Amino acid sequence: MDQPQYNTLMDALQQVPDPRKARGKQYPWSLLLALACGALVSGQKTAHAIAHWVVLHATELREHLRPPRDRLPSESTLRRMLRAIDVQVLEQQLTGYAERLAAETSKTGIITSPTGEELQGQAIDGKEVRGVRAHGQPLCLVSLTGHGSGIVLAQTAVDQKSNEITAVPRLLAGRDLQGIVITVDALLCQRNLAQQIVQQRGHYLMVVKENQPELYKAIALFFEQPPWLRHERALEYQVHRTCNKGHGRWETRLLESSTTLCRYLDWPGVGQVLRRQCKRVIRKTGQVSLETTYGITSLPPAQAGAAQLEALWRGHWTIENTLHYVRDVTMGEDAGQMHTGHAPQALAALRNGIISLLRWKGWTNIADALRYYGASVQRALELIGAAPT
Repeated sequence: MDQPQYNTLMDALQQVPDPRKARGKQYPWSLLLALACGALVSGQKTAHAIAHWVVLHATELREHLRPPRDRLPSESTLRRMLRAIDVQVLEQQLTGYAERLAAETSKTGIITSPTGEELQGQAIDGKEVRGVRAHGQPLCLVSLTGHGSGIVLAQTAVDQKSNEITAVPRLLAGRDLQGIVITVDALLCQRNLAQQIVQQRGHYLMVVKENQPELYKAIALFFEQPPWLRHERALEYQVHRTCNKGHGRWETRLLESSTTLCRYLDWPGVGQVLRRQCKRVIRKTGQVSLETTYGITSLPPAQAGAAQLEALWRGHWTIENTLHYVRDVTMGEDAGQMHTGHAPQALAALRNGIISLLRWKGWTNIADALRYYGASVQRALELIGAAPT
């Protein structure tokens, strides 16, 4: 999918149309967007905090941005801006910006096939903005995030009377998925989505659970009672084991893959079925737990063996660790109480853009980054590319 090329975050936001009527405009649209982004990258979490940041740093902001009549907007003006912004265009512009950042990011989240082909993992998952639900207007957003980099490549809202299953096809529509492996959890293990990904020249890796009962039972039975003869096992079966320690426990992960069952499954583009077992031992107590999960992928063994599939499986949780947790906790999204108009979705989109920018800048700890830019208004405005209005 062709996207415009932007050098700064503000370059992308300049293309978001001003929804206000000509009469009564007191502040340039770009000024309002710059103030919101500058406050967010300085660690402010709510609309009130954004407005308070503007008041506290009014002198520096006026010197750098040189607003007309030397005035800065009030909290009510900033709130109206967030409520009225066209979130669809906003997300489209941020998608184009994120694509450029991802292209310039070092090769993270990429697996190399046995033939030398490079494949990029991209995770899809949904996240509810809990602060909005408290006001009776639930908002769930589905994001596409690069494995490893944590850069948000696209986002869309789930219709209130629907779920993620109907939103994801819109999220992927029009994207060229050649060289991409889309990873999803069990909710999104759907035949139509698998077909769409294959038709768009991509690959998928899907976790399989009981919401697909026939598929789940077939894969579970296959690995519990493998039908192969010895020579078939050598040709159609792979296994990869990894061990590590951390957080006070030992973990051993065993991923098995096979092509034997594929010829019997009615599933679009199936290349291998998987079983992944994770054994955890608490070092202090000796307590042992074993978790078994099943999966399905369109990747044949020539493109991804068991070791590459394990890397993709683990890479999927990038979206939880580097995006959802950061937005929820570090940037305070779930504690936010803005619930009218487009404000909740707009703030989530802007947070995505800022997280992607900080990841591109090399920050691995976003809390540290927010403290760094929060200590200097000039640094924050330079980061987002804010220019005098």
